[in-house]
Amino acid sequence: MTTQDASVSTSTTTSIALTDGAAAKVAALLAQEGADDLYLRVEVQPGGCSGLRYQLFFDNRELEGDVVRMFGDVKVITGKLSDPYLMGATIDFVDTIEKQGFTIDNPNAQGSCACGDSFN
Repeated sequence: MTTQDASVSTSTTTSIALTDGAAAKVAALLAQEGADDLYLRVEVQPGGCSGLRYQLFFDNRELEGDVVRMFGDVKVITGKLSDPYLMGATIDFVDTIEKQGFTIDNPNAQGSCACGDSFN
């Protein structure tokens, strides 16, 4: 099932979502890199104060079991072990006076540390 509205485009209602603003920022960063073989990889790794932390980075590899989703022209990959942690999560890009960067709103996170860098 494909769902699209003004702010979020996602391949299924239970998958990770990338807002239009985040997709535009990723596309702009990829254009700056000048490489058309890169995509956004989103992973959950052990670490941080609360036990798990997010990793967002550009990658050019697809590994066995990776889950691939398209948001317009932006390809987002999650590893098979990270994907269950990210179901229902929304990635956005915030650009305000107080903060600039990617944010992840994850309904699976039961808590996070004070710095906001990790979750459980």
